[in-house]
Amino acid sequence: MDLLNTLVEKGLRRELPSREEALAVLATSDDELLDVVAAAGKVRRQWFGRRVKLNYLVNLKSGLCPEDCSYCSQRLGSTAGILKYTWLKPDEASQAAAAGLAGGAKRVCLVASGRGPTDRDVERVSDTIKAIKDQNEGVEVCACLGLLSDGQAERLREAGADAYNHNLNTSEETYADITTTHTYADRVDTVQKAHAAGLSACSGLIAGMGESDEDLVDVVFSLRELDPDSVPVNFLIPFEGTPLAKEWNLTPQRCLRILAMVRFVCPDVEVRIAGGREVHLRTMQPLALHLANSIFLGDYLTSEGQAGKADLEMIADAGFEVEGADQVTLPEHRSGGCHDGESGGCHDDGDTGCHGGAGVCGSAPAAAAPAPRVDEPRPDLVAVRRRGAGTDLAPNA
Repeated sequence: MDLLNTLVEKGLRRELPSREEALAVLATSDDELLDVVAAAGKVRRQWFGRRVKLNYLVNLKSGLCPEDCSYCSQRLGSTAGILKYTWLKPDEASQAAAAGLAGGAKRVCLVASGRGPTDRDVERVSDTIKAIKDQNEGVEVCACLGLLSDGQAERLREAGADAYNHNLNTSEETYADITTTHTYADRVDTVQKAHAAGLSACSGLIAGMGESDEDLVDVVFSLRELDPDSVPVNFLIPFEGTPLAKEWNLTPQRCLRILAMVRFVCPDVEVRIAGGREVHLRTMQPLALHLANSIFLGDYLTSEGQAGKADLEMIADAGFEVEGADQVTLPEHRSGGCHDGESGGCHDDGDTGCHGGAGVCGSAPAAAAPAPRVDEPRPDLVAVRRRGAGTDLAPNA
């Protein structure tokens, strides 16, 4: 297939494909899917080998957000039955982070709902960063606190933060359709503030909100222009109680095509499978590791992921290895003076949702029940997080 040969050659040279080529990846048929995965896998292995970086989310403050992002279970007006709690104390956050680090994560992403941090919030998160770093030598810490004001990124960097996450989520043209309380330009500005402060910039997208192929390509090309070290790819979790609860637009095959397109456009950047992988990729998750080189371990912000043990088994069974704390994530030409780069799909969209028993999501169907069609909605896979940070139950890591 000439298209795939061209894209592989460009990816190995770090050359940007054309928009037409990116759109053509999304338009490939299911019969061509394995060829697409194999081609993008060559680019992934060129820059990242067979390593998979593990990241761990700690939700510092859950729910009660004043913003109206349509995809988010923590949004203004959401009736999703998620956990709601105010700021964790630094020692509580450090204990939550320790579970993920013990499970093999090398980066902790500290997330808080809200429009953006106050200066007091920045001080609070700075104390948390110090507590985590004091107790875990070599750990990377990313902050995800919303829109930043002048000087706040510098303060986080001084406190020891390695990265800052703020996602663009969708194309500039359609951004106002999903959020009205802030603008696409506000998000771009925050990513630029983080970059300018010397933080490793992380910014990604959410697929499955009803966007077109052109929207997906537009946001990924915008991300390429912003040049983040990490691009988390989230797949919408249609939480009941949010405006997008009925948007079940993704199949495992489409998710793989989206990840392949992102890899071709951002060949040497950390591509992370973030929220929604268990809900939408399901049993195709191992194939996605040939495209992305990073995932979250265990649970997400407001929803449950598959068991951490199942994540580790999946990585090993697929022939990959967990990236060690002493290994640099990014290729040498990108790692420069920064850490090895990126942050979590740790925006405030609620992320993925499935139960974790041995990698089985949700409640098992009765033995005689027919298997669901791949294009049918699967609300049974969306489970609100009830363990870990903000609860008395042990975390999933």
